[in-house]
Amino acid sequence: MAADRATRSVELARLLEHPTIWRGISAAHSEVLPSGFDALDACLPGGGWPRSGLIEILCHFGIGELTLLLPALAKLTQLPLARWCVWTAPPLEPFAPALAAHGVVLDRVLVVRGEVLWAFEQALGSGACEIAMAWMGQVRARAIRRLQLAAERGRALGVLFRSRQAARESSHALLRMSLEPAAHGVRVTLLKSRGGRRGSIELTLPAIGS
Repeated sequence: MAADRATRSVELARLLEHPTIWRGISAAHSEVLPSGFDALDACLPGGGWPRSGLIEILCHFGIGELTLLLPALAKLTQLPLARWCVWTAPPLEPFAPALAAHGVVLDRVLVVRGEVLWAFEQALGSGACEIAMAWMGQVRARAIRRLQLAAERGRALGVLFRSRQAARESSHALLRMSLEPAAHGVRVTLLKSRGGRRGSIELTLPAIGS
């Protein structure tokens, strides 16, 4: 009987490692992904981006928000059995040579058009994505709650880009930050950070083509 219990325990442990299994909030929040910026990691809960769950980045498009994510995109697409990196309705087509130059594996990048909220939620909850990003305007609080739950269920990192005006609205995202231009990069203000710090820091960003 003891041998049977041991066998079942091993089988259960293997099952829980499957990317489509949702293990609950405590497990989903335990893993982090280094951002590639030491000063930012020092402020983030656990020292990096959440490995699964939804984050909101509030900014004007084009000030360096994608550069901020390039180290994470490279690391996730380079995993041995990497799942998809999904871009949902980006305002501009991703520039493949620049992504490749920063180590992003292009074979793992998928651009999706269509109904943004539906496509983003499906990507997050599918279990087929390492990371899914979306660019949206108005989003209701309960829709953001659904996106957060979908990201946890699919064990994916969700990144929602919105206007800085959305800072006045409530959000169920795990992490919320706003970006502003700075002398050599961006000023990051942490608006919501479960277990992390609040406040602003300035980050120097590499040139997108370097």
